[in-house]
Amino acid sequence: MAAFFLPRASDDDQAERLYEALAEFAGCEPAPPGRRVQAIVFRQDGAEWVAEVGRELHGQRTTTTLRRGELLEHTEELTSTARVLAVYPGTPYLVVTDAQPITGTPSEWANPFTVAGPDRVTLFDAP
Repeated sequence: MAAFFLPRASDDDQAERLYEALAEFAGCEPAPPGRRVQAIVFRQDGAEWVAEVGRELHGQRTTTTLRRGELLEHTEELTSTARVLAVYPGTPYLVVTDAQPITGTPSEWANPFTVAGPDRVTLFDAP
């Protein structure tokens, strides 16, 4: 676990203001300290993805094929140009990235996008 931070925030006060502004952008309530999400792991289109604050979205897709009576496993690394700015807990979870419309960065992900039920949730350290 890590102390709460947001990319692009130069100090704690700015991080708090940005966290509230991004929650408003996402149409949700900001989580109180102690319930703030650092990262989630979730499944989407047969792949396992990680949305971690401050990092680009990344994941893996593992496929199994039968060749000459032998099972072969192939793991594909998946990446996205979208960097995670904040993850808000709820039903569903909301992930805000630095992609359009926040910046001009194109992404295959909507911004914000929802995650119905993450497999794992990592919280920031409680203050």
